[in-house]
Amino acid sequence: MKALIQRVRRASVTIDEHCVGKIDHGILAYIGLGHEDSLSTAQRMIDKILTYRIFENDEDPTKFGKLDKDVQQAGGGLLLVSQFTLMAKTDKGRRPDFGSAMAPDAAQILFEQLIDYAKTQYPNVATGQFGADMQVDSVNDGPLNFLLEI
Repeated sequence: MKALIQRVRRASVTIDEHCVGKIDHGILAYIGLGHEDSLSTAQRMIDKILTYRIFENDEDPTKFGKLDKDVQQAGGGLLLVSQFTLMAKTDKGRRPDFGSAMAPDAAQILFEQLIDYAKTQYPNVATGQFGADMQVDSVNDGPLNFLLEI
Protein backbone atom coordinates (compact mmCIF):
# COMPACT_ATOMS: atom_id res chain seq x y z
CA MET A 1 0.00 0.00 0.00
CA LYS A 2 1.18 3.48 -0.83
CA ALA A 3 -0.12 6.86 0.21
CA LEU A 4 0.97 10.13 -1.28
CA ILE A 5 0.10 12.68 1.38
CA GLN A 6 0.10 16.43 0.90
CA ARG A 7 -0.27 19.12 3.52
CA VAL A 8 -2.92 21.41 2.08
CA ARG A 9 -4.57 24.71 2.89
CA ARG A 10 -7.73 23.33 1.30
CA ALA A 11 -8.74 20.48 -1.00
CA SER A 12 -11.88 19.20 -2.68
CA VAL A 13 -13.09 16.45 -5.00
CA THR A 14 -15.67 17.17 -7.67
CA ILE A 15 -17.56 14.68 -9.84
CA ASP A 16 -19.77 15.96 -12.65
CA GLU A 17 -19.62 19.49 -11.19
CA HIS A 18 -20.81 18.23 -7.78
CA CYS A 19 -18.48 18.49 -4.77
CA VAL A 20 -18.36 15.08 -3.06
CA GLY A 21 -15.58 15.76 -0.53
CA LYS A 22 -13.95 18.86 0.88
CA ILE A 23 -11.58 19.89 3.67
CA ASP A 24 -10.02 23.10 4.82
CA HIS A 25 -6.41 22.81 6.02
CA GLY A 26 -5.20 19.28 6.57
CA ILE A 27 -4.01 16.29 4.56
CA LEU A 28 -4.97 15.23 1.05
CA ALA A 29 -4.07 11.53 0.83
CA TYR A 30 -3.98 9.62 -2.44
CA ILE A 31 -4.17 5.88 -1.67
CA GLY A 32 -2.81 3.10 -3.88
CA LEU A 33 -3.74 -0.51 -3.09
CA GLY A 34 -1.61 -3.50 -4.09
CA HIS A 35 -2.31 -7.24 -4.40
CA GLU A 36 -0.99 -8.10 -0.95
CA ASP A 37 -2.85 -5.37 0.95
CA SER A 38 -5.47 -6.20 3.57
CA LEU A 39 -7.65 -4.53 6.17
CA SER A 40 -4.71 -4.75 8.59
CA THR A 41 -2.47 -2.94 6.09
CA ALA A 42 -5.15 -0.29 5.56
CA GLN A 43 -5.55 0.27 9.29
CA ARG A 44 -1.79 0.66 9.75
CA MET A 45 -1.69 3.17 6.90
CA ILE A 46 -4.52 5.26 8.35
CA ASP A 47 -2.84 5.19 11.76
CA LYS A 48 0.40 6.35 10.17
CA ILE A 49 -1.27 9.15 8.19
CA LEU A 50 -3.15 10.41 11.24
CA THR A 51 -0.01 10.50 13.38
CA TYR A 52 2.54 11.63 10.77
CA ARG A 53 3.93 14.96 11.96
CA ILE A 54 3.85 17.40 9.04
CA PHE A 55 2.41 20.49 10.75
CA GLU A 56 4.42 23.17 12.54
CA ASN A 57 4.19 23.72 16.26
CA ASP A 58 3.50 27.45 16.49
CA GLU A 59 2.69 27.39 20.20
CA ASP A 60 6.05 26.19 21.55
CA PRO A 61 8.82 28.74 20.78
CA THR A 62 11.49 26.04 21.18
CA LYS A 63 9.86 24.08 18.33
CA PHE A 64 8.92 27.01 16.07
CA GLY A 65 9.15 26.02 12.42
CA LYS A 66 9.62 22.32 13.18
CA LEU A 67 7.24 19.70 11.87
CA ASP A 68 5.98 18.65 15.28
CA LYS A 69 2.19 18.14 15.01
CA ASP A 70 0.03 15.58 13.28
CA VAL A 71 -3.24 16.39 11.52
CA GLN A 72 -5.27 15.65 14.64
CA GLN A 73 -3.21 18.01 16.81
CA ALA A 74 -3.42 20.66 14.08
CA GLY A 75 -7.22 20.28 13.91
CA GLY A 76 -7.11 19.62 10.17
CA GLY A 77 -9.17 17.48 7.85
CA LEU A 78 -8.28 14.29 6.02
CA LEU A 79 -9.38 13.87 2.39
CA LEU A 80 -8.92 10.30 1.10
CA VAL A 81 -8.78 9.67 -2.65
CA SER A 82 -8.25 6.25 -4.23
CA GLN A 83 -5.53 6.33 -6.88
CA PHE A 84 -4.40 3.03 -8.40
CA THR A 85 -1.74 4.81 -10.48
CA LEU A 86 0.44 5.07 -7.36
CA MET A 87 1.07 1.35 -7.74
CA ALA A 88 2.48 1.70 -11.28
CA LYS A 89 5.91 0.34 -12.05
CA THR A 90 7.78 2.97 -14.02
CA ASP A 91 11.35 1.67 -14.03
CA LYS A 92 11.24 0.24 -17.58
CA GLY A 93 9.93 1.55 -20.86
CA ARG A 94 7.73 4.55 -21.52
CA ARG A 95 4.39 3.20 -20.35
CA PRO A 96 3.36 2.54 -16.73
CA ASP A 97 2.77 -1.07 -15.69
CA PHE A 98 -0.25 -1.37 -13.37
CA GLY A 99 0.18 -5.11 -12.76
CA SER A 100 0.88 -4.62 -9.05
CA ALA A 101 -2.38 -2.73 -8.42
CA MET A 102 -5.20 -4.58 -6.69
CA ALA A 103 -8.10 -5.65 -8.94
CA PRO A 104 -10.88 -3.01 -8.98
CA ASP A 105 -13.60 -5.07 -7.24
CA ALA A 106 -11.35 -6.08 -4.34
CA ALA A 107 -9.80 -2.60 -4.18
CA GLN A 108 -13.20 -0.94 -3.87
CA ILE A 109 -14.12 -3.15 -0.92
CA LEU A 110 -10.79 -2.52 0.82
CA PHE A 111 -10.91 1.22 0.14
CA GLU A 112 -14.39 1.42 1.68
CA GLN A 113 -13.10 -0.48 4.72
CA LEU A 114 -10.18 1.94 4.93
CA ILE A 115 -12.62 4.89 4.91
CA ASP A 116 -14.80 3.28 7.58
CA TYR A 117 -11.77 2.70 9.79
CA ALA A 118 -10.50 6.26 9.26
CA LYS A 119 -13.88 7.65 10.33
CA THR A 120 -13.77 5.61 13.56
CA GLN A 121 -10.33 7.03 14.33
CA TYR A 122 -10.91 10.68 13.40
CA PRO A 123 -14.13 12.64 12.84
CA ASN A 124 -12.94 15.05 10.13
CA VAL A 125 -12.66 12.67 7.15
CA ALA A 126 -13.88 13.34 3.61
CA THR A 127 -13.49 11.19 0.50
CA GLY A 128 -13.63 11.03 -3.22
CA GLN A 129 -15.59 8.29 -4.99
CA PHE A 130 -13.87 5.05 -5.91
CA GLY A 131 -13.50 4.54 -9.66
CA ALA A 132 -15.09 7.85 -10.62
CA ASP A 133 -13.62 10.47 -12.93
CA MET A 134 -12.72 12.96 -10.21
CA GLN A 135 -11.38 16.46 -10.40
CA VAL A 136 -9.20 17.13 -7.37
CA ASP A 137 -8.54 20.75 -6.49
CA SER A 138 -5.98 21.55 -3.81
CA VAL A 139 -3.68 24.24 -2.52
CA ASN A 140 -0.52 22.52 -1.35
CA ASP A 141 0.88 24.13 1.79
CA GLY A 142 4.66 24.30 1.75
CA PRO A 143 4.70 22.47 -0.57
CA LEU A 144 4.95 19.35 1.57
CA ASN A 145 4.46 15.91 -0.01
CA PHE A 146 5.45 12.52 1.38
CA LEU A 147 5.19 9.03 -0.08
CA LEU A 148 4.30 6.56 2.67
CA GLU A 149 4.57 2.82 2.08
CA ILE A 150 3.48 -0.14 4.15
